[in-house]
Amino acid sequence: MDFFDFHHHKKNISKGIYNLGYGETPPEFQYSIGIHPQDIQWENIESQFNWLNSTITENCFAIGECGLDGLISMEQKIQEQVFKKQIAISNEFKKPLIIHCIRKFYEVISFRKMADQPMIIHGFNKKQSIADDLLKNKFYLSFGKAVLYNLSLQNVLKRTPLEKIFLETDNEDFNIEELYIKVSELKRISLERLNEQISENLETIQHG
Repeated sequence: MDFFDFHHHKKNISKGIYNLGYGETPPEFQYSIGIHPQDIQWENIESQFNWLNSTITENCFAIGECGLDGLISMEQKIQEQVFKKQIAISNEFKKPLIIHCIRKFYEVISFRKMADQPMIIHGFNKKQSIADDLLKNKFYLSFGKAVLYNLSLQNVLKRTPLEKIFLETDNEDFNIEELYIKVSELKRISLERLNEQISENLETIQHG
C-alpha cells in the first residue's frame, strides 16, 4: 500500500506533495510553491512573486508554505502583506494553501475569510483549544512525527474529524507508513480505511 505524504522535502518520495524551495525548478511530480515567512526578501519581493507566478505548472498542487511566524525578525506587517498576496494567488489559480504558522494562529484565522480555497495547517502540534478554533473556521490539520510520541497531540488527533486530517513527514527522517499505522490505531480504523479517507480529503481540497 502506498501512503500519501502531504508535505515533504525529499525528491525521492513519489506519492505526496514536495515543498519547492525558493528558486528551485519544479519537479515532474506534485509540489507546492510559496514564499515562506523566513524566506521573505522585502527588497527583492517583486522578483520573488514573479518566480512564484511563473513556476505554477500543472504539477503544482498547492500554494505554500506561506503564513505567519511569530519567532522571526521579519516585521509582522510585511509578513501579512506577503501572506495576503499569496492568498490572492491561491484564489486566482484555484489552489489550496499550505500554511506555516508559529504563534500566530488567531491572526491566521482572521485571514481565512479572504481565501476562496481550503487552508491546511501543516505540522500541527498545538493544544486542543487551538485545534477546535481552526476546525470551527474550516481549516484542515496536517500532522507529523510528533503524533508518534506526544500523548496530548494524540488526544487532539483522536478528536479531529477524519475528513479534516492529513499526514506528513515534513523534513523529518522517518517512514510515513509508521505515522499511518499509529493514526489508524488511535482512530480505531483499518489502515485501508485511513488511506482511503486521506485520498478523499485530497480530492475535496483539490476539486471541492
